[in-house]
Amino acid sequence: MAVLEAVDYHSPDAEARFVESLRQTGFGVLSNHPLDEAVVTSIYDRWREFFNSAEKEDHLYDAERFDGFFPAREAEIAKGHAARDLKEYFHYYPWGRCPDALKQEINDYYESTVAFAAKLLGWVEKHTPADVSAGFSEPLSAMIKDSGQSLLRILHYPPISGPVEPGAVRAAAHEDINLLTVLPSSNEPGLQARARDGSWIDVPCDFGNLIINVGDMLQEASGGFYPSTTHRVVNPDELSDPGPADSRGRISLPLFLHPRPEVVLSQRHTAGSYLQERLAQLRGETSSS
Repeated sequence: MAVLEAVDYHSPDAEARFVESLRQTGFGVLSNHPLDEAVVTSIYDRWREFFNSAEKEDHLYDAERFDGFFPAREAEIAKGHAARDLKEYFHYYPWGRCPDALKQEINDYYESTVAFAAKLLGWVEKHTPADVSAGFSEPLSAMIKDSGQSLLRILHYPPISGPVEPGAVRAAAHEDINLLTVLPSSNEPGLQARARDGSWIDVPCDFGNLIINVGDMLQEASGGFYPSTTHRVVNPDELSDPGPADSRGRISLPLFLHPRPEVVLSQRHTAGSYLQERLAQLRGETSSS
């Protein structure tokens, strides 16, 4: 199976190679990135304790604002699938609920990663052909300024120790809604992206790699120039070398970068109208985001 090639963040041609990877595959992988490994490792460890405790039920999500803890019993059902994903997760926004003991660290990570993601959007702006960027209603990095909508999702895929519902996987094939998703590599393998020929490409799970993928909003704003690529997280028994994933579970920390609701994406949509349309679809036929 093919593996996405990582681009050294400090290399002279990093910007151009990264943006070209987004253009060709919908995914970019950066090595030697500036996110602090110790901070991410601490978040993984501390939130694993949270997910393995009864405290999580005290922070159940708000049905209107969608912040807080989403238990496995209410996990998403990807579009076109019948079984729920095998996961639980916590939605963090700076304005939302969060356990007091975990808030400072996760908020600091949120703010620094949003700032870094704005830089990556600047790379995309710089290396987008003029005829495509002319369609942007404002610079991409400006679309997220004062947004308040960017979502940090702390994902926990529990260990799989026995039979599961037929067709159930950790995250069924889906696309993201937002502009860009920024993801430090998980503590375990399993993330795959669909290539143009329909085959699946393994996404590197070594921490030295930072994974970025295009979401539907950037695809919409670019008139399809940047593809929102289908991806999934497979169960350990589908991996050639699952490692300790069966016994430890899998933690993942995607940041979903969202524009302000009033930002115009295209003649058809603002960011707000696009999000509401997709959320309505999710309420009727739930999908991952």
